[in-house]
Amino acid sequence: MMKGGLGNLMRQAQQMQENMQKAQAELAEIEVAGESGAGMVKVTMNGRHEVKKVLIEPKLLGEDKDMLEDLITAAINDAVRRVAARTQEKYSGLMSGMNLPPGMKLPF
Repeated sequence: MMKGGLGNLMRQAQQMQENMQKAQAELAEIEVAGESGAGMVKVTMNGRHEVKKVLIEPKLLGEDKDMLEDLITAAINDAVRRVAARTQEKYSGLMSGMNLPPGMKLPF
């Protein structure tokens, strides 16, 4: 009986690993947009946290350099939070079928 249980556990672990790899590949392909300044600065980032595009409202270009830098930073941070939220959503679906003890979380 123990042998069958161990084999079943190994199959589940292999399936989970395959699902995690698939989820990681899917997440790498997503794109999210972070914004700041009421949408005057937008940053597009993929699931690997690579910035793909930065859009700046033309009227900001003549503004204070420090303010523009702050808006770009805020937009990037917003995009990072959005990638993290999408990652959490994706992995929480994968983990729902596992019977993990209460409070135990897997790192991702």
